Amino acid sequence: MSDIHISLAAEKIFDIGPLAVTNSMLAGFIGSIIVFALFYAAARTIAINPRGRFALAIESIVDAILDIIEQVTQNRKKALEFFPLLMTLFMFILINNWMGLLPGVGSITIQTAEGTVPLFRGATADLNTTLALALISVAMTHAYSVKKLGLFRHAGKYFSLNPIMTFVGLLELVSDLSKMVSFSFRLFGNIFAGEVLLVVIAYLMPLVAPLPFFGLELFVGLVQALVFTMLTLVFLEIATSDHGHGGHEEHAADHAVTVEGRKQQTEPA
Repeated sequence: MSDIHISLAAEKIFDIGPLAVTNSMLAGFIGSIIVFALFYAAARTIAINPRGRFALAIESIVDAILDIIEQVTQNRKKALEFFPLLMTLFMFILINNWMGLLPGVGSITIQTAEGTVPLFRGATADLNTTLALALISVAMTHAYSVKKLGLFRHAGKYFSLNPIMTFVGLLELVSDLSKMVSFSFRLFGNIFAGEVLLVVIAYLMPLVAPLPFFGLELFVGLVQALVFTMLTLVFLEIATSDHGHGGHEEHAADHAVTVEGRKQQTEPA
């Protein structure tokens, strides 16, 4: 088993001034370029040939994610507000999950001052990347809440003159910390474990044996991207929901409009 290289932490490739660039950072940068290139190419294709296969494939992904968001929020406007963040998270995580399975990722090595290390490592197989994604998710949840409810009403969830509500607010802060831990370790653990499994299986039984596991890891990569995105969506919906009087009035108004529209459809002309 001496030929197998497994490292829990990402390895440094080179330095840019005081910044140490690791193999996972390099792979994440390439993954970001791929995500940008995909949507840029799709936008250009839609402008030239909107019925092209590539454009339709991207549109189907976009529509599927937007439909899921709208089902959770029950509000088209809110779904469109959440969509840019959630779609970006989904595509970035998905591409980087799958990049870790590509030939050469983990097997192409270079010589550094610390020894021979892989040139590329799946970005989401690095705890630093998944923690950064978790921080972005939680921070944007607060940002959307402040935008929707206002700074003082948002802060009122955590701080109050009422001792009991202050205690509840402290529990909310602990909950935010637990979200970050859960987000980061869930994604990191699943992706890192899958890559280790493939390395071990390929070492013990090369060529044919890894193929079923490769297909399984493709599915796991998709599921983990969806799980991270949908959990972020649920927390966004909870954080931006107005549980006060105004929120109930808005919900009642939306319900009244829906009922009135159904009556008009069923009434004979």
